[in-house]
Amino acid sequence: MPYLRKIKENNNYTEENKTPFIVDNKRVGQVRHEYVEYLLKSKIFRLQNGRLTLVNSLKTFEERTEALKGFAQQALQDGITNRMMNENYPIIEKSNSQPLAFIDRSISTLLGTLSFGQHLNAYVMTSKGMKMWIGRRAYNKPHHPGKLDHLVAGGLPYDISPTDNLIKECYEEAGMSEPLALQAKNVGLVSYRYEYELGGKEDIIYCYDIELNEDFVPLCTDGEVEEFYLMPIEEVAEIVRTTDEFKTNCNLVIIDFLIRHGYIGTEDEGYIEIVQGLRG
Repeated sequence: MPYLRKIKENNNYTEENKTPFIVDNKRVGQVRHEYVEYLLKSKIFRLQNGRLTLVNSLKTFEERTEALKGFAQQALQDGITNRMMNENYPIIEKSNSQPLAFIDRSISTLLGTLSFGQHLNAYVMTSKGMKMWIGRRAYNKPHHPGKLDHLVAGGLPYDISPTDNLIKECYEEAGMSEPLALQAKNVGLVSYRYEYELGGKEDIIYCYDIELNEDFVPLCTDGEVEEFYLMPIEEVAEIVRTTDEFKTNCNLVIIDFLIRHGYIGTEDEGYIEIVQGLRG
């Protein structure tokens, strides 16, 4: 089943080439074997019993955060990463755990830490049926240039509320006003474990729906979107099923949308596996 294939593509994580990353005796991530030596050269990590951890001198939240900030800056200088994101992501054991330190988003994949994001399904009900607003990512973006994407999607830093972050992203990516952004409804989440270029980690995406009027026209204010399309939902579904045009994780959020709005149902092949697979 094509939808199930998309789910499997987003859950290609493997433990085979990873070294656990431990802080305060809690597993908070994992690092590919090929990068372990690089981390050790920074002098803030140490290898103990086959596990990476921070050196003993980094005991407090503030000390760890400051040292890891310096490490992120060094990783950029060394070409391991391609930019500082200036977004605080937490080092946590579980989704409801208290953070043991902050790291810049740019090294979250390298350290394999749990990450969060938000995606907005923006749709319009027309005389010809449901349509969905889709953006094409700018061709100069460092990740997934030129791929199709949601109208609004982005990472969720720890030190900003989901509501405030969504308002910010809605304005930056689609020119939406705050009152309009606040009409978005939180409809659940999808989760997956993906093997990125720098490493593998679990991602949790909070999903939102918003119904827009036909006269709405998106306007990108931060230069990250090349162009917008208002597509019939059937065309969106066909692109997900038969192509790799969408940024990989968008497929999961769209499949979830199609299920909730009745475009994928209990009689479709692989329905149970598809639904279960969205919560990786």
